[in-house]
Amino acid sequence: MNLAVDRLQDQLDEITANTRLLVQAERLAVGERAIEELFLSGAESRILPVGAQAPSFELLDFTGKGVRSCDLVALGPLIISFFRGRWCPYCATELEAWRELQGEVRQRGALFVAISPQTMRHNDFTADRHGLTFPVLSDPGCEIAASFGLVYTLPPYMQKHYRSILVNIPLVNGDGSWRLPLPGTYAIGQDGTVLYAAAHADFRVRPEPQTVLASLPPKQTGGMKTMVALRAAYGHADQP
Repeated sequence: MNLAVDRLQDQLDEITANTRLLVQAERLAVGERAIEELFLSGAESRILPVGAQAPSFELLDFTGKGVRSCDLVALGPLIISFFRGRWCPYCATELEAWRELQGEVRQRGALFVAISPQTMRHNDFTADRHGLTFPVLSDPGCEIAASFGLVYTLPPYMQKHYRSILVNIPLVNGDGSWRLPLPGTYAIGQDGTVLYAAAHADFRVRPEPQTVLASLPPKQTGGMKTMVALRAAYGHADQP
């Protein structure tokens, strides 16, 4: 499968179809209830919109290196993927799709980071397991995700459901809050303005990467100096 060519949503729909074949109907109903309640809560309408000023942040990557958004947007437009965790196959598939498009992201003069509430250790597992070549940043307690309007708390019945299928979110995130971000994708211009924003109450739906890339402004030429700066910003993750 060529992740750079195949539509991301087609891949996600295949996961959903396989899940419906393998998982008991009563278990599926629990998840469907949670999605419907989250949608009816108006969560999608509360996300930081296009045209707003993006919050700045400084977060640690899985090596413990601090990454500042102001340093990144100084180099070019920034694409941010907020993901739930390595335990979510939809998030893993989306991250792999962006992994395959990193060459195109660089050609557009942009940078890409992924942010989750996972601990640095679990983000390390994520990057290693999926061969990610971009920074994967830890957002303890979903504080940065909250500033983008993405955060919700799993209801008790979903907490019980995840425990029953051995998804230990408090362990993975390093706290007992049961807070998660809506899977959200943002493109931020160099002036800090939100160029693209998408997040869905239904975690099985994600924007196509090519749609996000199309929101970026034309590439500004910067020569070798910009390339050196990009490598410094990405640290070890500077391979095409």
